Amino acid sequence: MTRDATYWIRKLSLQPHPEGGYYRQTYRADLVLAKESLPHEFSGPRPASTAIYFLLEGENFSAFHRLRSDEVWHFYVGSPLVVDVIETDGRLSKIELGNDPEAGEALQAVVKAGCWFASSVKDGKSFALVGCTVTPGFDFADFELAKRGELSRRYPDYRDRIKKLTRI
Repeated sequence: MTRDATYWIRKLSLQPHPEGGYYRQTYRADLVLAKESLPHEFSGPRPASTAIYFLLEGENFSAFHRLRSDEVWHFYVGSPLVVDVIETDGRLSKIELGNDPEAGEALQAVVKAGCWFASSVKDGKSFALVGCTVTPGFDFADFELAKRGELSRRYPDYRDRIKKLTRI
């Protein structure tokens, strides 16, 4: 049996994600952090942590977005995944998630809260299956999808990459 993207989408019961790709939440902490214990930009309480499976295939991509929480990425299987990150200081960096440390790939990496980030499969004919752990836990109220024009005006040096990795 071939363990391609379709296999993993079915096996893990993944659903389409608004930013692109497929996902399924696998963990939501029972411990809930009160709004008063979180930074002011959080609109309410949040679970201490959440985790998902996330799969991208082929030329599909996860569009630039940002979160109010840190996100830890974990590589599982497939082609390396490239994560473009616009740091809060305006620098563009890239993370390659994969299983070949000799090629500069990392099994785990962190995108800090407030950074704009997008991801794509390094081999456009393959797929990447990763996991993402968010702390404080993910809530769509903390998710902001980038608008191409606004992000390009703010970071004109990265206009081409932003155009490639945004949908709106």
